[in-house]
Amino acid sequence: MIQGLGITTVWTFDQQRTKAFFTEKLDFEVRDDISMGDMKWVTVGAKNQPGVELALMSLDGPGLDPESAEALKNLVGKGVLGAGAFRTDDCRGDYATFKARGVEFIQEPAERPYGVEAIFRDDSGNWYSLTERREELDFSKDFA
Repeated sequence: MIQGLGITTVWTFDQQRTKAFFTEKLDFEVRDDISMGDMKWVTVGAKNQPGVELALMSLDGPGLDPESAEALKNLVGKGVLGAGAFRTDDCRGDYATFKARGVEFIQEPAERPYGVEAIFRDDSGNWYSLTERREELDFSKDFA
């Protein structure tokens, strides 16, 4: 039986630069940084969520044929890939902290039916939602 998500992929042009982005700007921790022959296995995760990791996968690494690697590079470079949504208990506060650290936001915090949301990009161009959910959210009423 599936018990939950453990690892998800984030495509990156430079694993070490992206590792620094997540650890220095977002306060994530490094879970793995292992050399495996011609590739590196690098994962990071939120300090308060030990069971979920982001695998920082190189766009020119093994497992991708040249055509697929080029297509992924183009999509990531255009900034059209959304890599996920991070939950926070203070969207506006985290927005101010991360913006001061140089994180590029493409949307300032805004009220949404589900809470407060801001959108930012990582160093490769992937975008993420930073969401503070409303406590009293009722999907049967709020999204009917």
